[in-house]
Amino acid sequence: MRRILAATVASAIGLVLTAGVSSGAAQATGRGSSGYTPPPISWGICENPVLASRGAECGFVEVPLDYSKPDGTKIKLAISRIKAKSPAADYQGVMLTNPGGPGGSGLIWAVLGEFVPDGVGEDYDWIGFDPRGVGSSEPSLTCDTEYFGYNRPYFVPVTGSLEKTWLARTNAYAEACDRAGGPLLDHLKTTDTVADMESIRKALAAEQINFYGFSYGTYLGQVYATQHPDKVRRMVLDGNVDPSRVWYEANLDQDVQFDKNIEVFFAWVAKYDSVYHLGASADAVKAKYYDTLEKLRTAPAAGKIGPTEWNDIFLSAAYYVFGWEDTAATFAAWVNEGDTEPLLARYAPPGAPGADNGYAIYLGVQCTDVQWPTSWSTWQQDNWRIHTEHPFSTWNNAWYNAPCVSWGAKAGTPVQVNGSKAPPILLISETHDAATPFTGSLEVRKRFPNSALVEGYGGTTHAGSLNGAECIDNTVAAYLATGALPQRLDGNQSDKRCHPIPQPNPTGEPAPPSTTSITRAELQELIGR
Repeated sequence: MRRILAATVASAIGLVLTAGVSSGAAQATGRGSSGYTPPPISWGICENPVLASRGAECGFVEVPLDYSKPDGTKIKLAISRIKAKSPAADYQGVMLTNPGGPGGSGLIWAVLGEFVPDGVGEDYDWIGFDPRGVGSSEPSLTCDTEYFGYNRPYFVPVTGSLEKTWLARTNAYAEACDRAGGPLLDHLKTTDTVADMESIRKALAAEQINFYGFSYGTYLGQVYATQHPDKVRRMVLDGNVDPSRVWYEANLDQDVQFDKNIEVFFAWVAKYDSVYHLGASADAVKAKYYDTLEKLRTAPAAGKIGPTEWNDIFLSAAYYVFGWEDTAATFAAWVNEGDTEPLLARYAPPGAPGADNGYAIYLGVQCTDVQWPTSWSTWQQDNWRIHTEHPFSTWNNAWYNAPCVSWGAKAGTPVQVNGSKAPPILLISETHDAATPFTGSLEVRKRFPNSALVEGYGGTTHAGSLNGAECIDNTVAAYLATGALPQRLDGNQSDKRCHPIPQPNPTGEPAPPSTTSITRAELQELIGR
């Protein structure tokens, strides 16, 4: 999924945690995990200062590289734990977490429990882990740390030369990963990580797991609940992947909604023209965005920020309302004052050790979960068709995923997600989530007949639970406390509507209420707009 990795990993830890923290064959692979039992975890002190400050424990879970060969090569999964603080009588078991990606480092997400309202999180042992190949797990995959360097070619292939340049770049990255990944590259499917979750359950000596997954993490939850329904106690899945559209079609779906959401952001900037001075209408702000992009094609800001980096900087605004003020201020500083410092601050310099780790694993999972189109003409036709109406990020997204055309590892067959045997689980989505469009949550709701779907009605934020929208967060707390879900309604719809994460107000006025479910009168007003 386009930047489920970049936005969720680069932004979501900051977004979710800043409130309390400073600074076929595939299916067989998953089922094969049942015969493997890992050795006990040797817990120790965590190196991460945030985890250490909370008394977390860290260690490794040893698992097979290939579950069909449980006595063969082993790899290590980095794992963290923050133990329950409530009395033993209130203990509710272990809660595995995943922040998305694929490729997101999850080690720090053991702190997530402290953001559950009413102290409910203290009833669980919260478990963070870096999936195979990610972060502190061993080995950790990196292919080319310079790949996301400054002033990359313009992402819209308006000339044959640009198209050839991008095809060569993406093919070279796939080849670099083939060299760097070795045997690991063949064992990065979703089913491999699901098998690893089973190994973690066994290493923790837990009869069942609870699970809190965001974004791609919801797909991990769906597949785990399909393959191991008796091992599931409770699950919260926020920002649901559509299991019927992994992964090529899912990215095309994103392109449409990202374009719609950036229009919402432009309208918000225009609303506060007195602050940003970028135009008093959405069309005026939009024109300034695209005019600036064109100018950067010939004169990159500071010689580093060209049109592709410019687009990357704005992408988070199509993911979340979080950070809108920073993005708008960066926009205004460059357009109105020629100030490059905010631009450079928002685009990480290339070359840091492991800088492309998350991206490499993103591709390693998505390119092998399912076969992508091998004919470039299919990509051309689909992306030009969508770009015509929705140009914001379509081609940037296409190149982000294009290494899948020539990926070195063999693709598998996705698991047919079936939640008919799963216990009650809680689904969450905002109406205009672009990274995982709302139709995906409706599809998951169909496949999990014991689930209930909470909708942040009218919102554009992706996977934003436990970020202060009290109706949503209190529903999470009630479910984690007692297992209670909102009453399931008839038809293809959400079961409870809440206020979404509110848009920010740079003038300092109070935010709209988010403490209760939307009333019928409010809902009718919203529908009528």
